[in-house]
Amino acid sequence: MWATGWGPHRRRGLRIWVLSMLSSSPKNGAEIMDEIESMSLGWWRPSPGSVYPLLDEMTKEGLISKNADGRYEITDKGREDLDWPFNAPSRHATSLEGMLNEMSGNLSYLEDLAKSNHAKLEPHMDRLRNLSDRLSELVK
Repeated sequence: MWATGWGPHRRRGLRIWVLSMLSSSPKNGAEIMDEIESMSLGWWRPSPGSVYPLLDEMTKEGLISKNADGRYEITDKGREDLDWPFNAPSRHATSLEGMLNEMSGNLSYLEDLAKSNHAKLEPHMDRLRNLSDRLSELVK
């Protein structure tokens, strides 16, 4: 979930950080970059080339809005996005690309879990094998 330095994963982490920050108060892009640098204790400062295109994209998606003073504010849709999966109703990817991205993220989580806490996967191994078999058949 957090920025890790691996392309799409970093961008996904940035989205969460931006929504989280904007849920407490409106901020402009420079303030967002400063706050992320502060929150990461100086380990990461996103570049303007990653922050501003993301802010534009999130504005187009209706997750945030830009005020007259140049600060961005979270919308109700953005709050729902931030709350999911914790207390919002189920949300599903709306395109094949979105589904594949979601599957990739879930697979990365399972891979990490296999390395760090394999016992947590043990009760689900039969189901994982079944899913693996089904995917193998699909890509033949």
